[in-house]
Amino acid sequence: MSATLLPETTSTSATMRRNFWLGVWRVMRRKPSRMVGVVILVGFVLTAGFGPLLYPEHLPSNADAISRPPSWEHWFGTDPQGRDVLALVITGSRYVLLSAGVTAFITVVLGTAIGLFSGFKRGRWDTVLMRITDMKLTIPSLPLLLVLATVWKFGNPIQMGLVLGLFGWGGVARAVRAQTLSLRERGFIEAARGLGLSTRHIIGKELLPSMAPYIAMNMLIAVTGAVYAQVGLFFLGVLPYESDNWGVMLNLAVFQAGAMITPYALGYLLAPLLAILLLTLGIVLVVDAMDEIFNPRLREE
Repeated sequence: MSATLLPETTSTSATMRRNFWLGVWRVMRRKPSRMVGVVILVGFVLTAGFGPLLYPEHLPSNADAISRPPSWEHWFGTDPQGRDVLALVITGSRYVLLSAGVTAFITVVLGTAIGLFSGFKRGRWDTVLMRITDMKLTIPSLPLLLVLATVWKFGNPIQMGLVLGLFGWGGVARAVRAQTLSLRERGFIEAARGLGLSTRHIIGKELLPSMAPYIAMNMLIAVTGAVYAQVGLFFLGVLPYESDNWGVMLNLAVFQAGAMITPYALGYLLAPLLAILLLTLGIVLVVDAMDEIFNPRLREE
């Protein structure tokens, strides 16, 4: 009997997957702007992955092309060292996106794990974990980063992502706990507990899939927050300039190249700002699509 049921189960799973992706395609096609968001995000991923392969790790200076205005050869001009600004944006994208990805992964995984376990177990575990979360939320991140900057140079994007991720999971944990408290009273969770299923099974097989859309959207939002945080820290000069990235470009454009008063250096300031704006736009458009994909009410409308 099991041999005859297995093909039916496989066929049903394949049909559900096919229907899901057809629904995704319909939602994306309904608003072309959502496809634009996907293209933007894919473009940034490809730029971060393959763009730096076209250029050396540190672009060489060119004394004959210092602070050139935008032209066909240099779309956003050159910096005070004669380096192409667009090439700097491309090479700096790897640091920004890799550290943002690590931040989002740590933030979502740690916050989701704590929120799920705390909300489901309740009692003493909930009290202890939420007090730890509250303590974490009250600790100011900037002074700690100032102290860590004296020890770490943050030239490695994974180090930056690790630190920002460890600072940013509190809000996700609180939000996931609230969602878990709501879901744990649903009938399917009560049935799972009545069957004597283990906590690991209920959390991993019942609660987590129901919260997957919410978690996925939090991950994209965490990417945006991580980009803003690291770019802001480098722009303020809190962290040393051990690597080329968009925050360093903004700092040098304002405080060295004089982009606020010199028209020729304006491209040096606008290029990283446009990159951040475009990345944010892509994430907002994709999150809008995900909200409809995973929300049956919106999908029916």
